[in-house]
Amino acid sequence: MPEQCDPRPYDALLLLSFGGPEGPDDVVPFLENVTRGRGIPRERLQEVGQHYFLFGGVSPINAQNRELLDALRKDFAEHGLDLPVYWGNRNWAPYLTDTLRTMVHDGHRRIAVLATSAYASYSGCRQYRENLADALAALQAEGLELPRVDKLRHYFNHPGFVRPMVDGVLASLATLPREVQDGAHLAFTTHSVPTAAADTSGTPDDHTQDGAGGAYVAQHLDVAQVIADAVRAETGVDHPWRLVYQSRSGAPHIPWLEPDICDHLEERHAAGVPAVVMAPIGFVSDHMEVKYDLDTEATAKAAELGLPVARSATVGADPRFAAAVRDLLLERAAAERGRTPERCALGALGAGHDLCPVGCCPARTPRPAAAGADWRGPADRSPA
Repeated sequence: MPEQCDPRPYDALLLLSFGGPEGPDDVVPFLENVTRGRGIPRERLQEVGQHYFLFGGVSPINAQNRELLDALRKDFAEHGLDLPVYWGNRNWAPYLTDTLRTMVHDGHRRIAVLATSAYASYSGCRQYRENLADALAALQAEGLELPRVDKLRHYFNHPGFVRPMVDGVLASLATLPREVQDGAHLAFTTHSVPTAAADTSGTPDDHTQDGAGGAYVAQHLDVAQVIADAVRAETGVDHPWRLVYQSRSGAPHIPWLEPDICDHLEERHAAGVPAVVMAPIGFVSDHMEVKYDLDTEATAKAAELGLPVARSATVGADPRFAAAVRDLLLERAAAERGRTPERCALGALGAGHDLCPVGCCPARTPRPAAAGADWRGPADRSPA
């Protein structure tokens, strides 16, 4: 097998995602899964679920993951990479534990994991690792032989993730009225998180104590700058930009990253900005938080203001992203075999770590997390 297409020691890839309801009856049970342990009343969940009911109770995320699965399998086949691709979710079918069980029964023992979250944060990285630990513990309790799972590195600055977003911003600018295109501002959006969680995102060396946002904010700012520079190089226009946030869901008294996209649109309109392109760089696909928070809520706010806006596409199942996943897999496989692979990354931050170190994106209440330097295996359930 050619070295450049050798997946060893891995014998399978697991696409690990958040999951979403696929019908009205799924909405509240799905939200109960997402919020388990937080004591949120069912009535409140029904209220929150109205976003899903506007779309027939169906989140787009599962269909989008099926499209990504197809894109990955197609890319692997076209490049002679004989590696099966499975899919499991944290919060809805197909559930992670069920998928891992199937993989074990199919004979897989070295599994690479791609999470559909590109950046460092508790909810975007460590929580996925905690879910992997829980799934492995469940399989161990069933007496199954456990596989080794390795989470692929963060890919926020991989060219195959960034360049489709550049094209998305360029396409969105082109949809604006010609007279406002050159003056349009760029609003790069991502999920807001509590400032305390942002400050402890990334490795301990990344952590801050002043609301600056640790690795989570730094990584988004780095990608935003790369995209803005590429748009300027392509158009000859220097579009002002800002990183803004959406989808806040916490208690009002807890500080979260700001400004919110709707507040930002109001501020830009008051400042006389003629148009805004909203670019959801924090999301892999056009799932509910993009469809509702941007396409519905923020777009309605812009219409109320009389502010022209356009929303650029997420990466989704773009063939360049599928190729990037293949690159990440083969890069990690080569490293596991003792090679020193080329590690593709744009921007100033460079390629991230393969193995999350101790203290990376810690939870408020520590729990065991697989696929990191602090993982001792499901037999030892004490957190590191």
